[in-house]
Amino acid sequence: MRKILIKNGRVIDPANKTDKLLDILIEGDKISSLKKSLPSTAEKVIDARGKIVVPGLIDMHVHLREPGREDEETIASGTKAAVMGGITSVCCMANTNPCIDNVSGVKFILLRAKNEGLVNVFPIGSVTRELLGRELSPMGEMSKAGIVAVSDDGSSIMNAKIMRRALEYAKTFNLPVIIHSEDLNLSQGGVINEGKMSAILGLTGIPREAENIMVARDIALAELTGAKIHIAHVSTKESVGLIKEAKKNGIKVTCETCPHYFTLTEKSVGKYNTNMKMKPPLRTQRDIKAIREGLADGTIDCIVSDHAPHLDIEKDVEFNLAAFGVVGLETLLPLIMVELVEKKVLSLFEAIKKVTLNPATILKLKKGRIKVGECADLTIIDSQKELKIDTGFFHSKCKNSPFIGIKLKGFAVTTIVKGRIAMENRILVSN
Repeated sequence: MRKILIKNGRVIDPANKTDKLLDILIEGDKISSLKKSLPSTAEKVIDARGKIVVPGLIDMHVHLREPGREDEETIASGTKAAVMGGITSVCCMANTNPCIDNVSGVKFILLRAKNEGLVNVFPIGSVTRELLGRELSPMGEMSKAGIVAVSDDGSSIMNAKIMRRALEYAKTFNLPVIIHSEDLNLSQGGVINEGKMSAILGLTGIPREAENIMVARDIALAELTGAKIHIAHVSTKESVGLIKEAKKNGIKVTCETCPHYFTLTEKSVGKYNTNMKMKPPLRTQRDIKAIREGLADGTIDCIVSDHAPHLDIEKDVEFNLAAFGVVGLETLLPLIMVELVEKKVLSLFEAIKKVTLNPATILKLKKGRIKVGECADLTIIDSQKELKIDTGFFHSKCKNSPFIGIKLKGFAVTTIVKGRIAMENRILVSN
């Protein structure tokens, strides 16, 4: 049995409230020892002096595009990008083609991930069949097959009665419902936040109320049903306020946001930069402030990439015609390090918690912790590592990032998945 020893690293594990210098011994796919100054008897020794060792990062909102759009991404290419980003577990959304609304779809994802994936892949099933918002998917059967949540992400469930029934049904199987909050009657035809920039650029706007109204509705339905809801990609000040109040009232609501919503505003669209086009759209500085405050006070539980790859031919068109979405697996960690940790919005401990323990807890994953006997999913971070983000930086099939051209700091330098070194010194390892 192969042994790997990580020495001299600063181990941060929010699950066990650990933040100290420790060595970690891995035997096979498990952590076998966690102590100071372990003897260097392993076949492979990694010197993590001056670096941070954390539980393998979890991204609970990823679009891997397979099946149906393998030209944009595959489970193989998407998990390669995850490894480079220090992410050891991804949860893939159901809006593929065909969508994941049945047991065979779930089994396909799990089999393909087993054969070709480089990280742990947890499928999310759809709430409704074909994402049409009309007929509920067989959540119970999909739960037995291996889904960890349900979501029609990308498609908003406009019918409140259908959503109520979905919440009641999901509650039966203790599945969280991940919600894309968008009132389609308000957002229809919109491509950018409704406001000053939409007027200047002559583009149809998406009002913030399109998100706020649906967040309020689904919080009310969660209270009615007692079901667990998770609000995806929160982007407005009002949404943060609604979720904060709901949590105070004991409603079972959690939520997430993405790096672009705590770093970029509608002004970033500039001269029709389609890499700044996503749903929900980039908002205002006022919203960034509220989201950062929500992260700091615990209202916002998780940070995710909402990795949504699109080809150049889908982005290099008129703004109105361009696809919504951006890639983010490989920039998730450094954006957290630069924008939240360096700027003291979050402590390093709290930042790591939002991409390890919190998503694991919400989805009931046996991940996100460093403990003897547990699976060895680990990420080693060099907080001083600087890289410029350009198209050559990405291992995803697509390069549609809003952060191209900037320099970031604080990258994963080693990624270990199930006791196997998948990336070392920023180089993919095949073994």
